[in-house]
Amino acid sequence: MRPRIMVVAAALLTCAGVRAADDASPSPVPSPPAAAQAPAETPAPPAAAAAQESPPPSVTVIGARDAHGILGRDVRSSANEDMGRIVDVIVDRDGKVRAAVIDFGGFLGVGSRKIVVDWNALRFAGVSSKSDSITLDLNKQQVSAAPEYKEDTPLIVLGAAGNLHPWDYEH
Repeated sequence: MRPRIMVVAAALLTCAGVRAADDASPSPVPSPPAAAQAPAETPAPPAAAAAQESPPPSVTVIGARDAHGILGRDVRSSANEDMGRIVDVIVDRDGKVRAAVIDFGGFLGVGSRKIVVDWNALRFAGVSSKSDSITLDLNKQQVSAAPEYKEDTPLIVLGAAGNLHPWDYEH
């Protein structure tokens, strides 16, 4: 398993190096007619050209047991009640994950509604395969009282006791 990861990492770094070399080589530009040519400019010093090159991307390898996608995952309460499925993740302007949108209630998608729960109210400890569910620190009664999520309106985020933090949504 380790040699495969090292080969993938080496391949990514090689591709990044080739890409950086391609970006550094000047592309041919047709020269304007002699009458339209401006006086020759002094070329930028090599240090300035090096500063304009972007650094190669970083590579991070995460083990298959250490990270999992969550969209479409079942959500259950601590009492093992079916709470729905995660259908979206809400982030703030800084990219920090703030909440999850859960398609809650209904039967086979009929009569369900989307509600927003605080990210800190979700527990991922038992999630090791796609069939495992995520645990929500709220019960079915609490979630059924939550208002429905509507895009492009202020979010009302349902949180477990002590975890809900208001958002400044006026910006």
